[in-house]
Amino acid sequence: MTTRILLVEDDPLIVDALTELLTSSGYSVDTADTQARAIELATGAGSAGTYQLVLLDVTLREGNGFAVCAAVKETSPDTPVIFLTASDDEFNTVTGLTMGADDYVAKPFRPRELLARIAATIRRSQPSRRIVSLGDIRIDTDRAYVERKGVELTLSALEYRLLLLFATNPGKLVSRDMIRDALWDSAGTYIEENTLSVYIKRLRDKIEDDPSRPELIQTVRGLGYKAKG
Repeated sequence: MTTRILLVEDDPLIVDALTELLTSSGYSVDTADTQARAIELATGAGSAGTYQLVLLDVTLREGNGFAVCAAVKETSPDTPVIFLTASDDEFNTVTGLTMGADDYVAKPFRPRELLARIAATIRRSQPSRRIVSLGDIRIDTDRAYVERKGVELTLSALEYRLLLLFATNPGKLVSRDMIRDALWDSAGTYIEENTLSVYIKRLRDKIEDDPSRPELIQTVRGLGYKAKG
């Protein structure tokens, strides 16, 4: 997904230069040169959370950056805001940070420094997630969310635990005792051999292209199973 930035600046030369800099770095950029237009773009119907960052000049010919920052933070508190300020403007810098701005960059700024500050601010604003993969299956362990080729897979609690066990042990032998230990808390009782085989079959039915010829979870006769490495 392309990272979208809202640039709020009323100096056409700075707008052109920053737009070129940001787009050449892979960002998608929308611009606004007034307080009203910036608030409309950032908080209009369906817009909350649309932007991954707002790059905002404090002083605007029509309105000011503080009002824009307040509106953004009220509508979408997690959207980071970076203020552009004059190098000796301590009052505006402190005011902006007090209002909830995430960082500030003094003018004139060095392009590489600005890009680094933008990347760091966006990175800090995004919750870290642990993604585990098994073939073309992706498991978001923070949300217990599983998808395959972009489509969500609906798994039972036992099937999820079983899949996670295999995904976190790629290429390794997963013994039947290891599987029992992983499923014990969910099942609450000892899992018999036949029941274990049923669980494996049900999971294969949901994740394999051809469950009769499994590729993601292969049987190691007499020992257990091995997940695709």
